[in-house]
Amino acid sequence: MIDALMHPYLTAEIPGIGGTIKEIPEDFLVEEIPAYLPCGSGEHSYLTIEKRGITTLEAISRISKSLKIPERDIGYAGMKDAVGVTRQTISIQKLSPEKALDLTLDGVTVVAAARHTNKLKVGHLRGNHFRIVIRGVSGDAARMVPTILDVLSKRGVPNYFGYQRYGAQGNSHLIGAAMLRLDWRECVDRLMGEPDSVRDQEWSAAIDSYQRGELHEALRMFPRHCRSERDVLQRLSSRPGEYEKAFSTVHPRMKKLYLSAAQSFLFDQAVACRINHLDEIMVGDLAGKHVNGACFLVEDALAEQERAAAFEISATGPMFGCRMKRPEGAVGVLEQDILEQSGLHLHLFDLPGGLRMEGERRLMRVPAGDLSWSISEDAVTVEFSLPKGSYATSLLRELMKTF
Repeated sequence: MIDALMHPYLTAEIPGIGGTIKEIPEDFLVEEIPAYLPCGSGEHSYLTIEKRGITTLEAISRISKSLKIPERDIGYAGMKDAVGVTRQTISIQKLSPEKALDLTLDGVTVVAAARHTNKLKVGHLRGNHFRIVIRGVSGDAARMVPTILDVLSKRGVPNYFGYQRYGAQGNSHLIGAAMLRLDWRECVDRLMGEPDSVRDQEWSAAIDSYQRGELHEALRMFPRHCRSERDVLQRLSSRPGEYEKAFSTVHPRMKKLYLSAAQSFLFDQAVACRINHLDEIMVGDLAGKHVNGACFLVEDALAEQERAAAFEISATGPMFGCRMKRPEGAVGVLEQDILEQSGLHLHLFDLPGGLRMEGERRLMRVPAGDLSWSISEDAVTVEFSLPKGSYATSLLRELMKTF
């Protein structure tokens, strides 16, 4: 059954430095590493924007309203959350770089603009560079930081999705798993969440009211920002017991996020199972090439281990789906066990209505590039780069050991 997951540390034998992050926006700086630079000609303008305190989608929304253009006409390579200061590239068709540089928006600054021939699409980046300040670290941080970073530079960073992938209540993966099982009552129950999973007292009371069957009272108390919950309750209040129809009111984009969270949770389980052998290759593995992501079946683990040590290849884990390529031998058995213990089967991922999940393979570890660090009083500043799709928290948690 899909439930809580511990994310074991690769450097578990080395004490963490503790501390906190994101105390001020400047403590968490992220800059996209583009896959290519604008060529200087074409009908699209590539804008390098700096945003503070808002998500990528909110930044795009503000830009679209300012320019009076549809949001769908604005391209972007990657999603960034609201915390910290982020520099990333977006593209806008038929907008001159000069006009782009004149844009003045709350929370968004255009720092550069140049022409290019095509719209920017999701995934058109190599990775992200981070500069993060960890405050209130332990007294022996100066000794622990280089020891931990040395292990990560040699063995790789566990490519966990981590808790941020599971939503504000940490239950997105549970909703996704219920969707795969077509258990609509559980979908709704999981969507509403648990009273002790939120800090807001009225929100907690609303969940409690739902669990007591007081649907109208729950609808009255749910916060306005809980749009999916409110839409479902609105339908369920007028048609009690019709959970499938009630859940159908959830926006397709949210449904895809829930399903993706379920995939991510299962992948994290696979990484957790192999954490102590993360840099090793096994017979039956589907190894992935770091240069292009191409996978191949490992038949001679000893022969491939040298390439793994050189960070040319790494074992991949499952992003389960109805057409996912499957490993063989002991690795295949391990992944099948993870799937079966969750109460799922591959054919369940073949969902209708544009929700079909074909599946893919994901590298279990990634290299941390451009690693550097410094310490001042009780604050450690660490800089590093990660490939696209990997999370800074995977490296930070190894250092801090607090989450």
